[in-house]
Amino acid sequence: MITVTRPALFAISMLMLAARPLGAEEIGSVSTVFKALGPNDKIVVEAFDDPRVAGVTCYLSRAKTGGIKGGVGLAEDTSDASIACRQVGPIRIEGTLKDGETVFKKDTSLLFKTLQVVRFHDKKRDVLVYLVYSDKIIDGSPKNSVSAVAIEKNWKP
Repeated sequence: MITVTRPALFAISMLMLAARPLGAEEIGSVSTVFKALGPNDKIVVEAFDDPRVAGVTCYLSRAKTGGIKGGVGLAEDTSDASIACRQVGPIRIEGTLKDGETVFKKDTSLLFKTLQVVRFHDKKRDVLVYLVYSDKIIDGSPKNSVSAVAIEKNWKP
């Protein structure tokens, strides 16, 4: 019989909470690799709203590692991700935007690796540009994706 102590149960609970995306809503997923034990590897599609620009929603597709390690939040996800941002309502910018500001961040391993979305404002063309990339403390990945949203002055659905 296996006995689980309260501190171990607490640590497992924290790991499971850390594995959930914060600030993103899962739209759907598809399996890419069957795993006999634990969840399958998959591609997850998530949506999040820009916290400082009302009227813009971004959709991320990203790789999610399965198996036993993935099931308990110990696996490291690959750096593969794609982004598409769209105007979904009238755009209202709160305050002054800072180029390269992080608008979304998700841990993709237990330690040291994150998936980030940063925003730039192309003032000449009045366009918001969103960049998704993955980084690590020691080395990052050159894999990235961008999406642009023109700021429509007279937006109508």
